[in-house]
Amino acid sequence: MDRFTISLDESLAQAFDRLIHARGYANRSEAVRDLIRRDLENQRLENAEAPHCVATLSYVYNHHERRLAERLTELQHDAHDLVVSSMHVHLDHDNCMETLFLRGHTDAVRSFAGKLSAERGVRHGSLNLIPVEHGTEGHDHGHGHGQHHHVHSRPTT
Repeated sequence: MDRFTISLDESLAQAFDRLIHARGYANRSEAVRDLIRRDLENQRLENAEAPHCVATLSYVYNHHERRLAERLTELQHDAHDLVVSSMHVHLDHDNCMETLFLRGHTDAVRSFAGKLSAERGVRHGSLNLIPVEHGTEGHDHGHGHGQHHHVHSRPTT
């Protein structure tokens, strides 16, 4: 493990300490590691150096909007290779929130998220991408309930 020292003015150090305390970090080192990881992964995503990702796409929509729920379902079925799972929540009598869990090529995930978020009546769309190393070939497991095939996705840092 490499160690390095940084210098901060007192007010910045105090503000950082308040931030890491509020977020539940045990120490400054853990917080700095997470900040570095996040920025490195964001840079990889911005520079198209992260070909595979896992992601969440959350959005709110009015379920009374003509055929919107049907259109959203059709889009998800068309992207069945990307959509791992979905969660649907009724916010009130009119509005619903869905969160989709996605996995696949980063460009395809972004494209799907953009298309779904652009549907008339969808509001507050938010995509969270996490770069992963994606196994090129899957493998089979037997866990006492028969065999199943899957591919692993591992966070890169």
